[in-house]
Amino acid sequence: MGIRRRLFGTALVVGAVGGVASALTRLAARSGVTDAEIARVLPGDDLVAGAGHVIDRAATILTPVPVLWPWLVQLGKQRAGWYFPRWVELGIPPGRRGLRTIEPSLLNVQVGERVPDWGPGDPQFEVAVVEVEHALVYLSLRQKSRNWTWPDRTDPLPDDVLALSWALVLSPVDDVHTRLHLRLRMRRARERSPLMFLGGLFDWVTVALLFAGLRERVGNAPVADLGSIPS
Repeated sequence: MGIRRRLFGTALVVGAVGGVASALTRLAARSGVTDAEIARVLPGDDLVAGAGHVIDRAATILTPVPVLWPWLVQLGKQRAGWYFPRWVELGIPPGRRGLRTIEPSLLNVQVGERVPDWGPGDPQFEVAVVEVEHALVYLSLRQKSRNWTWPDRTDPLPDDVLALSWALVLSPVDDVHTRLHLRLRMRRARERSPLMFLGGLFDWVTVALLFAGLRERVGNAPVADLGSIPS
């Protein structure tokens, strides 16, 4: 009887650990998305051929597409920042918090324009696709030996380059709801590095906070700012 109990207890522990591991693996790669959305071809999917890691996140935001679009356009380092919810921003110095208003000077993004990104070294995103009120896609090439900045050659890419694309795609659900789908596609030399799994979990947390911060902002966006948004 004692042996059976021990075996049963061990089986429960192994099952629980396996379940947690499976859930974390799933969260590292997807959250909030349906299988149909995973299978959907998005703008920019062709930018990083043979991507070994693809991360999909999605949320439904209670605001129409034209209102949500400018918040995404101005998002980014040395731009409007990252949109954390207020309870997180309590621990962030005021000067480093994400904007809570629309800044018209940040809304005129052009294909080919490069903007800085967070991360080690000096990474940059290049605007690859702009489909107004539908899709904004960035491409980034980060060479480790060049302080994670753009390589001096791209054909062929050096072996130590991390290539990634980031698509932000909007789809109207109805007149007052918008589906926001984010897709990150990555290719690097060590595709099975544990860091990629940990990076996926970090992405899950930061994007969940982004969705929460966006919901706060679109629910309290000043009417004057929204009225001045260029189309």
